[in-house]
Amino acid sequence: MSTIAATAIAIPQPRVGASTRDWIAVLAGMIGAFMAILNIQITNASLLDIEGGIGTGVDNGAWISTSYLIGEIVVIPLTAYFSNVFSFRRYILVNSILFPLFSMACAFAHDLGTMILLRGLQGFAGGVLIPMAFTMVLTKLPKNQQPLGLAIFALSVTFAPAIGPTIGGYLTENYGWQTIFFINTIPSLIMAAALALTLEKQPMQLHLLKEGDWAGIFTMAIGLSALQTVLEEGNKDDWFSSPFIVKLSIVAFVFLAAFIWIELTVKKPLVKLRLLTQRNFGIGVLVNVLVGVALFGTVYILPQYLGQVQRYNAEQIGNVLAWTGLPQLLLIPLVPVLMKRFDARYIGFLGISIFAISCFMNIMLSADNAGDQFWIPNIVRAIGQALVLTPITAITTAGIAPADAAAASGLTNMLRNLGGAVGTASLGTILTKREQFHSNIIGQSITLSRDEVRDRLGKLTGYFIQHGVTDPAVASQKAIVAIGQIVKRQALILGFSDTFAVIGVVLAVAAFALLLTKKPQAGGGAGAH
Repeated sequence: MSTIAATAIAIPQPRVGASTRDWIAVLAGMIGAFMAILNIQITNASLLDIEGGIGTGVDNGAWISTSYLIGEIVVIPLTAYFSNVFSFRRYILVNSILFPLFSMACAFAHDLGTMILLRGLQGFAGGVLIPMAFTMVLTKLPKNQQPLGLAIFALSVTFAPAIGPTIGGYLTENYGWQTIFFINTIPSLIMAAALALTLEKQPMQLHLLKEGDWAGIFTMAIGLSALQTVLEEGNKDDWFSSPFIVKLSIVAFVFLAAFIWIELTVKKPLVKLRLLTQRNFGIGVLVNVLVGVALFGTVYILPQYLGQVQRYNAEQIGNVLAWTGLPQLLLIPLVPVLMKRFDARYIGFLGISIFAISCFMNIMLSADNAGDQFWIPNIVRAIGQALVLTPITAITTAGIAPADAAAASGLTNMLRNLGGAVGTASLGTILTKREQFHSNIIGQSITLSRDEVRDRLGKLTGYFIQHGVTDPAVASQKAIVAIGQIVKRQALILGFSDTFAVIGVVLAVAAFALLLTKKPQAGGGAGAH
């Protein structure tokens, strides 16, 4: 009875406020989450330079991003288990040191195989840092301070992808692509030092290795790796017309089906899938996945448009995307204040709706839409994103017991990142298919029976003759090619317009799904320890 009484007396104390030590630990964890998410996108604007540096083809360069994502998505759900086995403090410290070491090693890679291996290991170490930062918010902060902690975490999740190409592009254009792999060094050292000083030492529980859900770990690792590879490579290989994609899809389906069956039947599952049966958590995770599709999708589609249509270089693309990140630095800290006054569901609904509106603002693209024309949509998107993740996370974790915080964190972050991977792959396919559709439609109207087409060909032929082409037949051929390029560019622009519309619709579904959740208690997330 005395133990119970002591516990009862101890529980209300954290509600006054977390200690300075706890806040330092939480903020140090956020540095890790920010750097890990930043590194998903930081190579995107610099892939051509990296491909040239390690001497690989354009198609193979995508593996530089894919391998990192595979490592990250596989390790996130493993984190709760391994942090129990090796202790929370030891596990996060080791990975906060391995992460910058593997990152720096990438700068010295001289071939694709080495780069893929090192990026995969970097993702495996970085993926640990994301759910552990989230877990610290739910376990080290009292309930009334969790919205502020969740807001800082939301800043990492939304600001990092937006600013990643900006930083990567600037460093690549001015100092070489190798420098993007050194950016993690100093922040990681600060993080490791702060965590070493603030986290309590705990004994390892190596006996848990015998009780591990090793069948679940094995089937999940194989299934997720195969699925991620299918998603990343599918569009390039024309999906199921490729035997490689077909075989990998079968592997992904078989192993993930086995994984789900194991997790629902084993006594101590690696991933507590039954948490999804809780109304707020299940719907919240679904909304998180849909927001992940939009969050990663927009960061993928907009640079593609600026690079392919407007021929922007890495630094110019980064400068345009910066405006989706910078306003969030000012807005996200205000969200916890709003959550004290208004229902978190309505704040989240408003944020997702504004995010959707910013996508619908880009559905009437033309050849004149360049960086300046994206300024207002990007500001609107930044406002929407700032209002999204903090309330969604508070709603999702509202009914989660502290003992399940790590499991809920791993499941939420894994599925959001997986949603981003599915979204990027799907949007890439939609873009390709819609470009082909518009190219066929426009192409049908470009015939020599039309006066304006013959007139345009004549003017272009004359242009080429005036600019050094002496053979009229060659000039005419060049004119036909030029018209073909105009058609292709216009079809590509219309394809991007359609893709932005799809992202807007996905967000509209997410917004209305959020309204189906129950109102969380004041203060937000899961109970504090």
